[in-house]
Amino acid sequence: MNKKIVLSLVSVSLLSSTLFGAQEQTRDRQQSVKQLIGEVSKRNQKEMDIVDELRHMFTDGKVTGQLRSMYMEYNEKNAQDTYATALGGSLKYELAEFNGFSGGVAFVTSNDIGYLSGDGDKRNPELSGEDRSYTQVEEAYISYSYDKLRLQAGRQIFDTPLADSDDIRMIPNSFEAYTALYDGDNFTAMLGHFDRWQGSDAGLENEWVKTGKNGSNFAGVAFEGDIVEANVWFYNFSNASQEDILNGADANGNNSYYIDFGGHYTVNKNIQLHGVAQYLKQTELDKSGVESEIYGATAEVVVNGLGLNIGYNASARKAQKHSFSGYGGGTLFTNMDAMILDEITQDRSTHAWVAGASYTLKNVNFLYAYGDFKGDADSAGIKAHIVEQNIGCAYTHKEELTIAALYVIDRNKEDDTSSDFNNDNFRVLVAYNF
Repeated sequence: MNKKIVLSLVSVSLLSSTLFGAQEQTRDRQQSVKQLIGEVSKRNQKEMDIVDELRHMFTDGKVTGQLRSMYMEYNEKNAQDTYATALGGSLKYELAEFNGFSGGVAFVTSNDIGYLSGDGDKRNPELSGEDRSYTQVEEAYISYSYDKLRLQAGRQIFDTPLADSDDIRMIPNSFEAYTALYDGDNFTAMLGHFDRWQGSDAGLENEWVKTGKNGSNFAGVAFEGDIVEANVWFYNFSNASQEDILNGADANGNNSYYIDFGGHYTVNKNIQLHGVAQYLKQTELDKSGVESEIYGATAEVVVNGLGLNIGYNASARKAQKHSFSGYGGGTLFTNMDAMILDEITQDRSTHAWVAGASYTLKNVNFLYAYGDFKGDADSAGIKAHIVEQNIGCAYTHKEELTIAALYVIDRNKEDDTSSDFNNDNFRVLVAYNF
């Protein structure tokens, strides 16, 4: 199944065996630094047994979960330094299938460790929210499977180009949605509707947040052959109500069209090549201010476990308009841990490039990436220039225990007095799966 549209039917946080490192095949490579970082806590699928008796739905159900702890600090150049340490994780119960039917429920929680977290303006609220504690039923769904088709309704986790889990803190994004997934031999098709979402990107103070007055709709197809891969997606994001906008909600109404096309080629067992081009067009709805046209490309070579890659994105200026990365981390090839092109597209043309290297040595994986984001002068004559570096490593043991660290350096080259993108961010993750 193409990684861009994996529907996470079991939301336990089992860790990827290839954290921050080079994959064995180029088709499994991540297409941005942000996606690669997200592999640290990626939630994988587990298939449930199909049983003949209704009672076995319960007796053969599975309980899985993850204990997770994270320390994160910001060393600010022009503001107060902040830090926090959180302890939490997830617990999931899923019924075994009966005549194609199943269901599941999952809880997620994050809680500050007081004496290891700052007080007042020294505290970082990203991990557990302003209340220092966050607990949600992140999944509660019923599903039906027939052959290669799966229908699912309720709270769930899925990953698509403009709506995804973005699991790089303590709380991943999840959605209240209706989805249909068809997994063919060489292609996967998915369509859905979601009304609300929660998670770190939605804001941990808001719990479940509306995705527009009429919710959001999407449909997509992914093809992956022996050499060629392609994705075609459409999204309809409705605008927020006037009441919600007055209360601080973003006006995100737009139609988004996303396409990528590329291929992967294995030269020999030690050398693989990968290249993809992408295009994103967004048209404004209800005077939301969202309208964009973004091009991009990425190329990578993997030699004996060492991956070298470069990505590029550029957007044309739309007067008084900006782009929208969707509900989650977005899909652009230049997305990094903190910086994405969305941050500087308002009323200006932009371009960005990111170069990186990753390497795996037994159970230890290393990552380095350097990104440069520039925006031409907007209507007020203000330019933008942000530089970010990501330095990471991770150790895994039998896919049960992971210890990972990431150091992020952001510098605002146009305004070194700004509190935006003038900081160092350091975080450590310890996770245990059961």
